[in-house]
Amino acid sequence: MQVPSEANLAERLKRIVADELPNSRGVGAWGALLRAHASLMRQLGTDLEKQTGLGLGDFDVLAQLAQAGGELRMTELAGRVFSSRSGLTRRVARLVDEDLVRRAIADDDARGVVVVLTDAGVARLMEAAPVHLRGVVDLFVARLSDQELAVLESALDKVTPDCRFG
Repeated sequence: MQVPSEANLAERLKRIVADELPNSRGVGAWGALLRAHASLMRQLGTDLEKQTGLGLGDFDVLAQLAQAGGELRMTELAGRVFSSRSGLTRRVARLVDEDLVRRAIADDDARGVVVVLTDAGVARLMEAAPVHLRGVVDLFVARLSDQELAVLESALDKVTPDCRFG
């Protein structure tokens, strides 16, 4: 099968966009959201790793546990973090090996697994949180006015589905 020329391929895609999104409404905003998310996550992850040795996904797990009071059922944690279930299982296993979290049997259900933040995990989170938050401020918050932040939060809340990764 012959690959269409670049111009032909671009034109075909442009027609699909025009058919599906009359007046191209939202295409620019969607592209900006994707670019912002990808570049912010990449930069925040790089900075956090470089300054603390902790990856952004690991930080997310530790932060979610802390925000929940120190422990969550594995299924609840999976719904809160930016990872698939299988990815989370591997991540938690690695965090257990590093003594940042431990697994326990849920008190109310012997089949359930709870992930618990350890003292070492708390210490690591407390070291990493200021670094991460400075990055959030520098790369995101400081570049927008209070009004822009409020509008952005309101708009994104409207389109955030109740999704579960996995």
